[in-house]
Amino acid sequence: MNKMKRFYIPLFLTLALAGLFISCEDEISPDLEQANSIVVIDAWVTDKPGKQVITITETQAYFDNTLPPGVSGASVSVVDDLGSVYLFTEDPAKAGSYVWTPSGSEVMGSVGRTYTLNAQIGGESYYAVSKMGRVPVIDSITFTFEPENAFQPDSYLAEFWATDFKGPNDTYRIKAWKNGVLLNKPTELNLAYDAGFSAGGNFDGVTFITPIRQGINPFEQDDNDEPLSPYFPGDSVYVEIHSISLQAFNFLNEVAIQTNRPGGFSELFATPLSNVSTNIFNKTTGGQPAVGFFNVGAVSALGKKFEQ
Repeated sequence: MNKMKRFYIPLFLTLALAGLFISCEDEISPDLEQANSIVVIDAWVTDKPGKQVITITETQAYFDNTLPPGVSGASVSVVDDLGSVYLFTEDPAKAGSYVWTPSGSEVMGSVGRTYTLNAQIGGESYYAVSKMGRVPVIDSITFTFEPENAFQPDSYLAEFWATDFKGPNDTYRIKAWKNGVLLNKPTELNLAYDAGFSAGGNFDGVTFITPIRQGINPFEQDDNDEPLSPYFPGDSVYVEIHSISLQAFNFLNEVAIQTNRPGGFSELFATPLSNVSTNIFNKTTGGQPAVGFFNVGAVSALGKKFEQ
């Protein structure tokens, strides 16, 4: 009798699990309630030479895979704490794209200044505030050969070298381009708090840690889903460090969580979808909220071609 019990219990569990996995394969088409569109302001401006762009769009339905519609007719400006005004005018060829064009060698902003974004949109008044933080110089970029292991073939890895400033609470985003193409996948978002990943890392005033330095490598696969070397002789890499506010650092971490979805069965254990934070507010009484973010950042940059 005891033997039968030991047999039937595992069999019952096996059947139950089989039913669970089969049920996970059922395709459903939920009828989601349509929410009203709200304004999205994407305002990441820097002190890089050249034009600066602020994009204003509207949200759209969850299953709508078209590009978000641009919002035309807005009045957009950025004002610093000394009263200097930077006017953004709409690009006539691209709805919702607002451009500031410098005069001569003029750049937008300087480290330590505070900036206010003002956007008048459809009778409503939005604003946001950002302070430009400092940014360390990139000293060099190196390429290192890594022999084949269980996870990758013989590979050449790129690495940038820079040192965080002394004094805590500097936050950065590191952006990289391989052969002129921005590494922009959710898994390639490379953020740093001082020279580490978070406030508790205690990496103030030192060289950026290895995972951040090597976060400029694209990990790609061939047609057979086999990993490729990130770089080969003849490839080039260009790296920028952007200073970002602590609010922007938290915002981008939230974006990474919401966009880097594992899919499949593992999605059952992923962080639920939710709205990310914003530093954009509506001054209009009873007005519609906005989403998006405003950051004014300083940038340091360096590029290198891989030559053996």
